[in-house]
Amino acid sequence: MSQRQVLQGVMSLLRTLLLDVVPTIQQTAALALGRLANYNDDLAEAVVKCDILPQLVYSLAEQNRFYKKAAAFVLRAVGKHSPQLAQAIVDCGALDTLVICLEDFDPGVKEAAAWALRYIARHNAELSQAVVDAGAVPLLVLCIQEPEIALKRIAASALSDIAKHSPELAQTVVDAGAVAHLAQMILNPDAKLKHQILSALSQVSKHSVDLAEMVVEAEIFPVVLTCLKDKDEYVKKNASTLIREIAKHTPELSQLVVNAGGVAAVIDCIGSCKGNTRLPGIMMLGYVAAHSENLAMAVIISKGVPQLSVCLSEEPEDHIKAAAAWALGQIGRHTPEHARAVAVTNTLPVLLSLYMSTESSEDLQVKSKKAIKNILQKCTYLPALEPFLYDAPPNILKHVVGQFSKVLPHDSKARRLFVTSGGLKKVQEIKAEPGSLLQEYINSINSCYPEEIVRYYSPGYSDTLLQRVDSYQPLNN
Repeated sequence: MSQRQVLQGVMSLLRTLLLDVVPTIQQTAALALGRLANYNDDLAEAVVKCDILPQLVYSLAEQNRFYKKAAAFVLRAVGKHSPQLAQAIVDCGALDTLVICLEDFDPGVKEAAAWALRYIARHNAELSQAVVDAGAVPLLVLCIQEPEIALKRIAASALSDIAKHSPELAQTVVDAGAVAHLAQMILNPDAKLKHQILSALSQVSKHSVDLAEMVVEAEIFPVVLTCLKDKDEYVKKNASTLIREIAKHTPELSQLVVNAGGVAAVIDCIGSCKGNTRLPGIMMLGYVAAHSENLAMAVIISKGVPQLSVCLSEEPEDHIKAAAAWALGQIGRHTPEHARAVAVTNTLPVLLSLYMSTESSEDLQVKSKKAIKNILQKCTYLPALEPFLYDAPPNILKHVVGQFSKVLPHDSKARRLFVTSGGLKKVQEIKAEPGSLLQEYINSINSCYPEEIVRYYSPGYSDTLLQRVDSYQPLNN
């Protein structure tokens, strides 16, 4: 007998037991089906193929609370694996019955129904819309107001999974009044509930300026900043994500975050954690800095640059380094003052080595190169630029020489230092295509010095001098 035949035999036996006259046998059969379906998608598919779902849905409306919980568990276990299996649950008419269960007197039944609805909604926008159309959202909002913590958690989580797919679905959650209730629970002592609430608010905020403003208007600041100091890593991460999703939209929303003390709080949070928990905070600083000179300066003043530099050097994961590189580029790209704030932390050589390293991911190389370019094009702090004359590849070198060609004509002290440090000699050794932009920059630098100085530092000049010594005839005394 094949494994498939055995499976079909087991399923048909359990299906028969679902119809038994003894309620406890029905419940135990449903629980067994739920555990099988939960184990993997093949078993979940077998539950669908053996036509068990219609029987479960029919009984779900009729039976006692124990059976309802077990039946909802089966639907959740089947629906979690894939959009196709979740669609099978929708197709057999389960949503209406699950929504009725959200109004059940027993909190355990409500919780089981919310779990099943969440697992259906999380796959894609179409399934989420089906859950909305069945009338689940207002009842889930009522569930987050119930006293039971477990029910609050799963209801918040289901709202988060509905809101994440599109602005329209997020708007449905907002229209049901969810945001105000979620915002009031940010300081709940239960860590798991907190990170579900923060997640739901993030999923609403991420889609548009209007939705982000609605979350802000629920007075989440400065309350949400306390979550950045939470002992739980998920709470920290989700709080940072929420602030990031608000700050990314407009300069005005970023300014609001700055005014609430959000930038300094996020920087402290990045300093107190490691790895992926840091990621949303790093990106949030980049988004704030990208909006304007003043907002980038707010990140600098709050000591964001040294913290980002630490992440760039310390973090082992390339995607976190890439985010830090991107954020530093957003800070340094505005003015010479901004570029200098980044350059003095010795970040540029680190970015260059990440760009040049064959071990870096493609994304990290691209982000590092872009950050270097952004910073170099504004940087007039020559001590940070000079090492690049020796180490940078041609595509970066062009920008470095370009900056020297802008600064040297107007700074006599810098001109002298450029000679004594060996910079001028190095520039003469660069091989540039005639007529290229790089050649123009070199000509511009050379025109800052007397011709004999330029000649003196040009390659081959010592040989020319030696030839002159050889051919020189001293005057006879």
